[in-house]
Amino acid sequence: MFAVHLVAFYFTKLKEDQIKKVDRYLYHMRLSDEVLLDVMKRFQAEMVKGLGRDTNPTATLKMLPTFVRSTPDGSEKGDFLALDLGGSKFRVLKVKVSEDGKQNVQMESQFYPTPKEIIHGSGTELFKYVAECLTDFMEAKDIKHKKLPLGFTFSFPCRQNKLEEGVLLSWTKHFKVRGVHQTDVVSSLRKALRKHQDIDVDVLALVNDTVGTMMTCGYDDQRCEVGVIIGTGTNACYMEEMSNIDLVEGDEGRMCINTEWGAFGDDGSLEGIRTEFDREIDLGSINPGKQLFEKMISGLYLGELVRLILLKMAREKLLFNGKLSTDLCTKGKIETRHVAAMEKYKEGLNNTKEILTELGLTPSEEDCVAVQHVCTIVSFRSANLCAAALAAILTRLRENKKLIRLRTTVGMDGTLYKTHPQYAKRLHKVVRRLVPNCDVRFLLSESGSGKGAAMVTAVAYRLLSQRKRIDEILAYFRLTKEDLIEVKNKMRTELERGLKKETQPTATVKMLPTFVCGTPDGTEKGKFLALDLGGTNFRVLLVKIRRSKSVRMYNKIFAIPLEIMQGTGEELFDHIVQCIAEFLEYMGIKGARLPLGFTFSFPCRQASIDKGALIGWTKGFKATDCEGEDVVDMLREAIKRRNEFDLDIVAIVNDTVGTMMTCGYEDPNCEIGLIAGTGSNVCYMEDMKNIEVVQGDQGRMCINTEWGGFGDNGCINTIRTKYDKEVDEGSLNPGKQRYEKMTSGMYLGEIVRQILIDLTKQGLLFRGQISETLRSRGIFETKFLSQIESDRLALLQVRKILQQLGLDSTCDDSIIVKEVCGRISKRAAQLCGAGLAAVVEKIRENRNLEHLKTTVGVDGTLYKLHPHFSRVLQETVRQLAPHCDVTFLLSEDGSGKGAALITAVAKRMHGIAEN
Repeated sequence: MFAVHLVAFYFTKLKEDQIKKVDRYLYHMRLSDEVLLDVMKRFQAEMVKGLGRDTNPTATLKMLPTFVRSTPDGSEKGDFLALDLGGSKFRVLKVKVSEDGKQNVQMESQFYPTPKEIIHGSGTELFKYVAECLTDFMEAKDIKHKKLPLGFTFSFPCRQNKLEEGVLLSWTKHFKVRGVHQTDVVSSLRKALRKHQDIDVDVLALVNDTVGTMMTCGYDDQRCEVGVIIGTGTNACYMEEMSNIDLVEGDEGRMCINTEWGAFGDDGSLEGIRTEFDREIDLGSINPGKQLFEKMISGLYLGELVRLILLKMAREKLLFNGKLSTDLCTKGKIETRHVAAMEKYKEGLNNTKEILTELGLTPSEEDCVAVQHVCTIVSFRSANLCAAALAAILTRLRENKKLIRLRTTVGMDGTLYKTHPQYAKRLHKVVRRLVPNCDVRFLLSESGSGKGAAMVTAVAYRLLSQRKRIDEILAYFRLTKEDLIEVKNKMRTELERGLKKETQPTATVKMLPTFVCGTPDGTEKGKFLALDLGGTNFRVLLVKIRRSKSVRMYNKIFAIPLEIMQGTGEELFDHIVQCIAEFLEYMGIKGARLPLGFTFSFPCRQASIDKGALIGWTKGFKATDCEGEDVVDMLREAIKRRNEFDLDIVAIVNDTVGTMMTCGYEDPNCEIGLIAGTGSNVCYMEDMKNIEVVQGDQGRMCINTEWGGFGDNGCINTIRTKYDKEVDEGSLNPGKQRYEKMTSGMYLGEIVRQILIDLTKQGLLFRGQISETLRSRGIFETKFLSQIESDRLALLQVRKILQQLGLDSTCDDSIIVKEVCGRISKRAAQLCGAGLAAVVEKIRENRNLEHLKTTVGVDGTLYKLHPHFSRVLQETVRQLAPHCDVTFLLSEDGSGKGAALITAVAKRMHGIAEN
């Protein structure tokens, strides 16, 4: 009995001695809680850096948005395929989701090897192999005849801009495939799949394995909001608040962030705890200097770490009597599975002896005890480091939710976590010690990340069907090049019809002569008044012109109330005169009889430069007793009624003509004026010989096209949508100005509103609830399109705009609204561009030129303020009029200056210019 106790004591003492020896030798690998809390703090700081737009490029934690925002809502159903690539094996799965969603999921899967020649070969070979394995699986399961959606679990860092796209940032673990870095892996997979014409697979989602783990565990536990993998590689993901993710627009809800925590420490922040063995592992790896955190933790490296330690201890005669073996000196001969076997509770020492013997060594009992403890220290350090990083994530979740105590679940997967006998227990214990204010449940993913990819795909499939319905609506507004050429040709036909005496009465484009036959030559001088009426604001200007092409302007803007716009003609012109009186009083020139140019931005039939009979109101004006009347006479009568001052009305000018003249003062090549604002119109210099409604065939005259009426004869009905018709029917002038109603700021917002109502009725927006605000005509002003489409505007601000309109929107709603606005404004710009292409082509052909160089003077809030309108318009003109070199010159001073210039030219031409 004594002998037994003596042996036990000897063995215990021997064990203690060996453990102390290893502890002293590997002192730097034993991390205190103080060190772990410091690691945790550094990790938190890197998370913040990774989430920031400006700091992300230098952050070691890339915090990659995954675009996984939704979990299944129970309506998912169908068969889905999943691929799982990233570890030591490649897996193909078929997942069947029943109608009751997450309650019933059935899976079949097949593992395929990943040979070294594949994972160290070319990208083409890798994706060809993946496609071949998938085809083999589908044939074995007799599903080649089915069209199936597929989710791709790809366990390497990718930058995603959408769910079904991922640009590989770097290979990790033991993969190093050529030609894939910085390319979209989904595109590569699709290309490989297209070569297999006997299968029909739709890749809907690219999912990191960690995300797949979180989603899989999320079906069993709704609290699961973190996924961690500790296997061949290591990584974590978690649900971050959208408002904290600078890299993605939007603030509504949450998005899963793939931390790619394996690269933590690549900036040197872990140098204080890295050992000589870590540095040797790194130098001998296929990616030196990268994934340093992973190289201290994951299954790919732990066995090699143990080998390097044993090798050095043996060389220092601390193990195996200083004797080495070939296998001990050979890289990769100790694997993580060996480490796990050596740490088993009861048979660990026996396993250690067997493994060391297989390595060609003759270990003593002391050696086995020491080697087992080396394994314990290496694996314990791995669990400690994982625990510190996970504790940082849990702390962030708690702080995001502003909770004193967090209750949450972490989904876990990976061979090291699952198969190592002590790893999970150690990890859990340390996490709970580091974050005592978090109640954490660790849930093992029984089905792996492949099921998660299938579930993400099931959600994406549901969202895709909704997306298709939205696309079907927006497709009505998509114009092909052929559509635009047809619009250009029909516009050209209407331009010709408007110029001919015989067809002019029935032409939709009225081609009104303006009697403006000259442009400024630089000799004009004097003081001129200008009036500018054409929108909801009225402007009065005093313009001083000097011979040196110096122009000084003073102006005041007055509102035109709706009741005046739609009252009587007498009330409208009395209001105008009242505004003039205020301006003259303000400038102290009430007694001066100044020449005046009147910019009147509505279609008028002119008999001379100072006479214009209104053809019809546009842009929301509907004052009575004006149509058919000479508006210059009406202004003169109103001045007489006021009987306070007198003015010399020299010219009535369309705002488009004013814009052309203003820009012509800067650029002699300017012979076209374009307005793209509240209304839409074009004028240009036409050869007199082509203007049959005016006598004379010498020189040129500016023609005011009044192109807003284009299409009133039905010639563009093929591109008008039901929404255009609804806007037209609800307008003040149904059946008129159809082109303008598709292109101008007065109507674009209303078209958007009609589409939003339809999408909401279909349950695709605003939770299917049509608010009273949305029912209100005119509530969605066109200025909101410009704001919503701004590239600098985050979805948070889009949502604020919608909230101002009484529309309670989600982040997804905001995305859809932004898309609708973009589609409507793009169509408007393309239609304007097609019309303008017809005008420049006509000028070119008038002059029998092979190539025309000309300038277009442009004004209008839509062109000036919308972030994309001008670019799309110019691109369309270039595309449809390739033989015309068109410069666009923005009218900075508005059409009022143009009216003054036309007045000055008219005075000069009459020889009565005033000093």
